[in-house]
Amino acid sequence: MLCAVVLLFAGSLLAPQSITIRVEVLAASQPVEGATVLVAGTPYSTNREGVVLAAVSAGTVRIEVRHEGYLTVTKDVPLTTAPDQRIVVTLDPETTHEEEITVSATRTDKRLDDQPMRVEVLEREEIEEKMLMTPGDIVMMLNEMGGMRVQATSPSLGAASVRVQGMRGRYTRFLSDGLPLFGEHPGGFGLLQIPPMDLGQVEVIKGVASALYGAGAMGGVIDLISRRPGDEAEVELLLNASTRGGRDGVLWYSTPLTPSWGMTLLAGGHFQELTDVNDDGWADLAHYGRGVFRPRLFWEDGKGRSFFSTVGVTTENREGGTTGAGEAYESSITHVEALDTLRVDGGFVGRTVLGGRYVVTARGAASTQRHDHQFGDILEHDRHNTMFGEATIRGAAGRHTWVAGAAIERHTYTARDVPRFDYAFTIPGFFVQDDVELTGWWSGSVSARVDAHSEYGWFVSPRISSLVRGGKRTGRVSFGTGFFGPSALTEETEAAGLTNLQMPRPLEAERGRSFSVDLTRTAGPLSTTATFFRSSISHPLHVERTTEYSIGNLADPTTNTGVELLGTLRRAPFALTGSYTYVQARERRDGTTFDTTLTPRHSAGLVAVAEWEGSGRIGVEWYYTGEQRLETDPTRSTSEPYVIVGLLAERRFGRFRLFINGENLGDTRQTKWSPMLLASPGADGRVATDVWAPLDGRTFNGGIRMTW
Repeated sequence: MLCAVVLLFAGSLLAPQSITIRVEVLAASQPVEGATVLVAGTPYSTNREGVVLAAVSAGTVRIEVRHEGYLTVTKDVPLTTAPDQRIVVTLDPETTHEEEITVSATRTDKRLDDQPMRVEVLEREEIEEKMLMTPGDIVMMLNEMGGMRVQATSPSLGAASVRVQGMRGRYTRFLSDGLPLFGEHPGGFGLLQIPPMDLGQVEVIKGVASALYGAGAMGGVIDLISRRPGDEAEVELLLNASTRGGRDGVLWYSTPLTPSWGMTLLAGGHFQELTDVNDDGWADLAHYGRGVFRPRLFWEDGKGRSFFSTVGVTTENREGGTTGAGEAYESSITHVEALDTLRVDGGFVGRTVLGGRYVVTARGAASTQRHDHQFGDILEHDRHNTMFGEATIRGAAGRHTWVAGAAIERHTYTARDVPRFDYAFTIPGFFVQDDVELTGWWSGSVSARVDAHSEYGWFVSPRISSLVRGGKRTGRVSFGTGFFGPSALTEETEAAGLTNLQMPRPLEAERGRSFSVDLTRTAGPLSTTATFFRSSISHPLHVERTTEYSIGNLADPTTNTGVELLGTLRRAPFALTGSYTYVQARERRDGTTFDTTLTPRHSAGLVAVAEWEGSGRIGVEWYYTGEQRLETDPTRSTSEPYVIVGLLAERRFGRFRLFINGENLGDTRQTKWSPMLLASPGADGRVATDVWAPLDGRTFNGGIRMTW
C-alpha cells in the first residue's frame, strides 16, 4: 500500500503540469474579435478584447492565429510552470491579391500564398482585358503571361500551341476545372476554340507536373477555372468586330436555381473572313466559322459537399492556304487547306466529407473529336477519343495535409486514311501527396505517382517543393521528373499531315526533369519575382523536315535553361506589370548543338492599366520578341526581333460598355522581312515557311458589352 502511494506521488511530480495561458490578438494595436486561435491543435475564438484563455501543459506549444483579411501567424512558444502567462500575437493585413486567392491545381485547395509549389494565377480582371482583345479564343491571354509563348504551328490555318519556358507545346496539359475536356492534344486548333467569357481564373504550374497529372504534363499544367453562378441571375452579351473581317458574338448566362443549385450557360458564334494582307496570294488570316455551346451545373450544400457537371459542343469549319491570286497564282502554286471539326465533351466533379475529417473527390470526363482535314490534294479523316476517371481522398493530421488517389485515362486515335498511325493508350495511375508545415516559416510538399502505360510501360514520377517565408520575402524550390507517351501527332505533323510521314522505327517514351527556384519580395504595392529554371528531355521526339519528312527519337537530350523576371506595381486606379524572360533552349543532332527552332532567347513585356470602378479602363501594352532560329525558311536562318504595341479603352454607360482595341499599332508583319511562299514544296509538302512573327499586321477591333 505504501509503495502504491509513493508511486502515485512520484507520478504526479513527473506528469506535465497544467497551466493557463492568455493569448491576446492585436492588429494595428487594436484587439481582434473572432480570430481563430489554435493552441496545441485545439481551436478557440477570441472575445471582444481579442483574448483567449487556454489550459495547456508546460513545454513548447504551437500557437496558430487566423482571421479573414490577415496573414496567418504561427509560432512555437516555450512555456514554464509560471501561472497566467501572457502571449501577444500581432496580425498583419493581407496586402496583395495573391494572398487572397485559393488554387485547386495542386489538389490541396490552399491559398496561393501558402502553396509550396509555385502556381501562377490570372484573375478575372485580367481575363476580361484579354477578352476584349480576342473574344473568340484564349491565345492572346496565354501569350502575354510571363515565361509562356503561344507558337503558331500551321501557317495556313493558324493553329497554335503553348510553350512553357521553352518546352514544346505537346508537353503542356490543358484542363477545365481539373478535367481533360479538350482531349489529349488540346494544342493546335483547340486553343482557338475556347472563348474566355466564362473563365473566372486561370492557374498555371510550370515545369514537370507528372507527379500530379501523369502523362502529358511534362511541361506544365494550365487549368481553366469556370465562373460560378451568383446569388442573382446575370446575363452578359459581347458583340465584337475587327478591321480584318472578324466578328464575334458571345452570351454568358448565370442563375441560381435553388438555394443549393445554380447554372451557367456559354453560347458563342465566331466568324473570320479569308484575308490576304499583302496580296501575295497567301491567306494571312484563315477563314473560319465556329459555334460553341456549354452549359454548367453547380450544387453546394454549405457543409463541404458539392457537385459540378458540364457538357460542351464545338463545331468549326476553317479554310486557308493559297487564294488563287497574286504571287501564288503567277507561280502556279495551289495549296488549299481546310479543316472541319466537331467536338463533344462532358464531365463532372463530385465532393463529399467523410466523418467530418476526410474530403473525397471523384472526377470523370469523356470527349470525342472528329476532324476532316484537307492538305492540298490529300484528305485525312480522324477521330480522337478520351476517357478519364479519378478518385482522391484528402485529410489533415497535425502539420500534414495529405492526398491519395487513383486515376485511369484512355486515349484512342483513329486515322481512317493512314491507319498505321492509329493508337489506343490506357494509363492507370496511383499518386500520393503530402504538404507539411515544418515550422512557421518553412513548409514543403512531396508527391509521387506511378503510371502503367499500355504502350510504354511503368513510370515513377516524384516531385518535391519547398516554401520559405520571412517577412515580405518568400522563396520556393521545386524539382520533379515525369514522362510523355509520344505518338505521331506533333506540332509539325498537325500542320503537314501524316500521309507522307515516315517512321523508320517505333517511338520511345520521352522522359523529363525540371528544377526551379523562385524568389518573391513584396514592398507595399510593389511585388517582384525572379524565377530560375532548368529542364531536360531524354529521348526527345524530333520531326525531320529538311531533306526528308520523318519522325523519331533523338539520342541526345534537349535542355532549357533560363530566368523569368516579373514586377507588379498596384496603386488604385493604376496597375503596372513588367516581365522579362530569357530561355536558352538547345537540342543536339548528329554531334551538333542547335538552338531550338522558333524559341526566342529574349522576350519582354510592359503593361500599364488604369481602371476606374463603374466608369471604364485604359490599357497600354508593349511586347518585345527577340531573334529565333529558323529551319524551313530558305532566305534566312534567323528571324528579326520585333516589337508589338497595343492600346485598349473601355467606357461604361450604366449596363452598357463600349470598347475599342488597337493591336500591333506599328504594323509589324513577317512578310515585310521574308516571303511566306516557298519556291517549291518542302520535304513535308508545305508551300509556306514557319510563322515567327504576326501576319495580320495592324488591327483594330471594337464592340459593346451588355450586362443585366
